[in-house]
Amino acid sequence: MAVSSSLFSQSKFNAFLKPSDSLNKQRRNTVVISEITLATTTLIALNQLWYEDYPRSSFKTINDSEEWLQMDKMGHVFSSYQLGTVGANALSWAGVSKKNQLLYGATLGLGFLTAVELMDGFSEEWGFSWTDMAANITGTGLYVGQELLWEEQRILLKYSFHRTHFAEQRPDKLGNGFSEEFLKDYNGQTYWLSANINSFLKIDGFPNWLNFAFGYGADGMLTGEPSDPLFLNQDRKRQYYLSLDLDLSRIKTNSRFLKTVFSVFNVIKVPFPALELNSKGRVNLHYLYF
Repeated sequence: MAVSSSLFSQSKFNAFLKPSDSLNKQRRNTVVISEITLATTTLIALNQLWYEDYPRSSFKTINDSEEWLQMDKMGHVFSSYQLGTVGANALSWAGVSKKNQLLYGATLGLGFLTAVELMDGFSEEWGFSWTDMAANITGTGLYVGQELLWEEQRILLKYSFHRTHFAEQRPDKLGNGFSEEFLKDYNGQTYWLSANINSFLKIDGFPNWLNFAFGYGADGMLTGEPSDPLFLNQDRKRQYYLSLDLDLSRIKTNSRFLKTVFSVFNVIKVPFPALELNSKGRVNLHYLYF
């Protein structure tokens, strides 16, 4: 009896996670209300907990295109892409048409990050950055463009991180502890374009979940600007990587729960050996790169 009850509960859970074949208004309303509530709450929290500590100003723009060797821009591209993926998938779960998934779901990241950018524009400490906006548009475009061209995401945007010694030198700027460094230490971050091999080459018998990945990172940065008079001896360099990856969403399973788990963790690049070429002309082989 207990086994039957457990199987019934599991079946109901799988049915709940399965995307609707047609428009489910209750699911759609739940998605829309949840997204609006979460976005509004987050923006209010940012305003109270972050921007309140800095003086306000009239709206202004800044040019920060040269900071952090563009690693912060990669963060904008990544965030916009991933939020757009979540928005589109949530509407797909509700049975919303493909057109509306792209119009109202895939643009979730762009809309939210634009609101944050406007808040920056009225802060004395920062300013509205057109290059940030360009990065936000790029992330959304990467998702929407692939859906229009291939009706699938053949090229994923992923993230990996390893701790560095730079955060110890500037914990206020680069993070104090793993959870902060994960978000703030650009020296340990790598952003990846992970392309599904079989989607392009169509090789019979080739693993459908194996990807080829091209990564970008940077190192040696204690400040955004290389000319900071307090940190003149920064050995800043760009890093380019070639590696393999797994597209977890292409692993076959009948479990909707596992599909959901795979989707969540698919934003992280799976550790593999990697070949690195940096802007100093040096080539390094990493036996296992995070």
